Amino acid sequence: MHEKERHRIILSAVQDRPVVTVIDLCNLTEASEATIRRDIATLHMQKKLRRVRGGAEALTPPPFVGLAGRPFSVNQTLRIKQKQAIARAAVELCEDGDSIIINGGTTTFQMVHPLASRRCQVFTNSFPIAEHLLKHSKNMVMLSGGMIYREQNIVLSPFDNDVTRNFWARRMFMGAQGLGPIGLMEADPLLIQAEQKLIGQADELVVLVDSTKFDNRSSLVLCALDRIDTVITDEGISDKAAAMLEAADVSLIVAQSGAATQEGEAAS
Repeated sequence: MHEKERHRIILSAVQDRPVVTVIDLCNLTEASEATIRRDIATLHMQKKLRRVRGGAEALTPPPFVGLAGRPFSVNQTLRIKQKQAIARAAVELCEDGDSIIINGGTTTFQMVHPLASRRCQVFTNSFPIAEHLLKHSKNMVMLSGGMIYREQNIVLSPFDNDVTRNFWARRMFMGAQGLGPIGLMEADPLLIQAEQKLIGQADELVVLVDSTKFDNRSSLVLCALDRIDTVITDEGISDKAAAMLEAADVSLIVAQSGAATQEGEAAS
């Protein structure tokens, strides 16, 4: 990755939380610790961020950190390395000029940092994703119309006359509560309704789920497996879940986060 791209991603990341560690930035950029420390020193000298012990922080802290509300503030801290790796793999599918839809979620939110080095046309129902991309990238951003739900920090509308029908995307990126043989699952009917509209506006559906989501279930099915084009997950996916996707002709991308290796070393 070019230095200028790394700097964009680093400056994007420091707006996401009070302090970003060197390890966090290594995971986001896939650069070495030595390289990241040099980048932080350079940006500190340029007065674009503040160097702190073990990482960096924004000169002006954001008014809120990450995604607010219980579902996000709790989930955002869980399996963070896996989510960052999955998000990086998702952005690797994007090229400058692409029109994409990003559905709100803790894993899809991690796409904002690698997207800092892209120039795409992004449609989202996530207020934090839209705000972050507007402030820290050169992507064109469009928000759906509707009511902002504070706990989930997403914009939903039960009406057909929001701007969703006027946007076409090459790909839609989304997470889910669960993924099983019956399909993609969510918990809320209004969420299902809004997401089905978004899915209808994209040529390809790319699902971002960490490997624990293959064990989760819900009473509501968003779409069948055969509507999904690609699933991106982490190396914790079971052989059974991988076989399920293969049988449904769903492409599988396994993002290597290194978390499983670290957990094994810690246990030994």
